[in-house]
Amino acid sequence: MKIKFIASDEKTETVVEAEEGQSLLSLGQINNQPLEGTCEGQMACSTCHVIIGRDWFDKLPPASDMEEDMLDMAASPKRTSRLACQIELSKELDGMTVYMPREVRNMEGI
Repeated sequence: MKIKFIASDEKTETVVEAEEGQSLLSLGQINNQPLEGTCEGQMACSTCHVIIGRDWFDKLPPASDMEEDMLDMAASPKRTSRLACQIELSKELDGMTVYMPREVRNMEGI
């Protein structure tokens, strides 16, 4: 399956091959996307904040209360914001568009 990443400049697109069951965080990191993932997917930070394309957002399982709490700490969250560590890729998400936010909270560079 394919996932499309749109850079924060909203012009640069990167389409990558994904495997079913892979996390969006690991896919992004393997493909040099700016997803820090400081907590390594333990949902203890918001450094893997992404914005899901509107057409795809409702195809994802709902965010847990804990994920919603972490998104509150993300820089400039949007209605379709999610944590990439919480998205497990499935065939239904083939073609999904993922936007990198313009503003991020960098925890490793502090």
